[in-house]
Amino acid sequence: MKSNQRTRKIVMTAVAVLVTWFSMAARADLVIEITQGVESALPVAIVPFRVVSAQSPGEDLASIIAGDLERSGEFAPLPTSRMLSLPSSGKDIYFKEWQLLGQRYLLVGQVNVSLAEQQLTATYELYDVSSQQRILGERIAAPLDQPRRLAHRIADAVYEALTGVKGVFSTRIAYVTLKQTARGPQYALEVSDSDGRNAKTIARSAQPIISPAWSPDGRQLVYVSFERNRRPAIFIQDVKTGTRRQIQQFRGLNSAPAWSPDGSRLALTLSKDGNAEIYVLDLTTNRLRRLTNHWAIDTEPSWSPDGRELVFTSDRGGGPQVYRMSAEGGAPVRLTFEGRYNARPRFSTDGKTVYYVHQRDGAFHVAALDLESRETTILSDTDLDESPSVAPNGKMVIYSTRQRNKGVLAVVSVVSGSRFLLPAPDGDVREPAWSPWLEQ
Repeated sequence: MKSNQRTRKIVMTAVAVLVTWFSMAARADLVIEITQGVESALPVAIVPFRVVSAQSPGEDLASIIAGDLERSGEFAPLPTSRMLSLPSSGKDIYFKEWQLLGQRYLLVGQVNVSLAEQQLTATYELYDVSSQQRILGERIAAPLDQPRRLAHRIADAVYEALTGVKGVFSTRIAYVTLKQTARGPQYALEVSDSDGRNAKTIARSAQPIISPAWSPDGRQLVYVSFERNRRPAIFIQDVKTGTRRQIQQFRGLNSAPAWSPDGSRLALTLSKDGNAEIYVLDLTTNRLRRLTNHWAIDTEPSWSPDGRELVFTSDRGGGPQVYRMSAEGGAPVRLTFEGRYNARPRFSTDGKTVYYVHQRDGAFHVAALDLESRETTILSDTDLDESPSVAPNGKMVIYSTRQRNKGVLAVVSVVSGSRFLLPAPDGDVREPAWSPWLEQ
């Protein structure tokens, strides 16, 4: 009986925390606000693309590309107002002026709008200003109504050409908002581009929605909703079609779902046997396997990139700490010892680092634990930072925080330490989840 009461208290506390987090949020695009850059960022000039058709693409491609590169924390785009000329192809470039402006790289291009083909076509070239050599040149196309998609693809190509690492600007983010209406609170699961634009509602409910997570192929989201009898249930939903299904609902807590790297299993937290434990559900056979067996609360599982291990949060040591165990079961190993509160762990894409929420001096920050050296690095500096999610190239981490007494999303570069915010125009935003790479 005490165990059941304790589990019910866990569920009610989670709901109460969520209601406290959210207030007066409306579905809208997130607005980028750069809060901290770095002096070591490489100077790059993104020249406005020349429109070679009578019809405009409707978006400034160069501005979108520059914004993408700036948010990576590794590049410092030159403001257009400081440019001395606006070349649109390699033959128009006078490299001396760009050298005088201190630019390392230069991107020029043209865009054509074809109403007959309902298509946008961009031709672009990337140059090393010092050597005057062309690094990259390509002609790409996108549907007429997707100019931002075209720009993100160019930004990805430029980023990869200059860093050797695949870009993430064409990926998407999922997050949860709440809107207060005359009928009461309305929760929404949203999906937007990586820069917060083109937001679309995936699911709505008058009850809390929490813990969204992407499938490895980026086609589905799994999340927890309290919409049915105010009890937590786990749903899997197709992002494109909206089709969804509820996985088996157990008595008590059904929470914190996390997809295995191959997409065949879900790690999740259930209290069906009286206590919050980690289980693995095979999505093909519907077979459920229990991994932990302890009187403590075990929750928030996350898979290693190779699918062989899990990290999770447990208070078996007297307070929330991060543990690691085999995905086949066995004795967990404690990873965090610094501080009284460490939770919500997430593996890095190479499996060498674990990102988590760390409490220090009464504030909650996103921290990184190097699994080899055991050194901890604090990545964020605001007071209530939560729910870290790692970009698919491992170079950035998105998390939720608070600004001016409302919830916003923030992104930090693990390479440079630069940060930017994605606040909504109105209200709070929480529970971010960064998508994997998506099919173009």
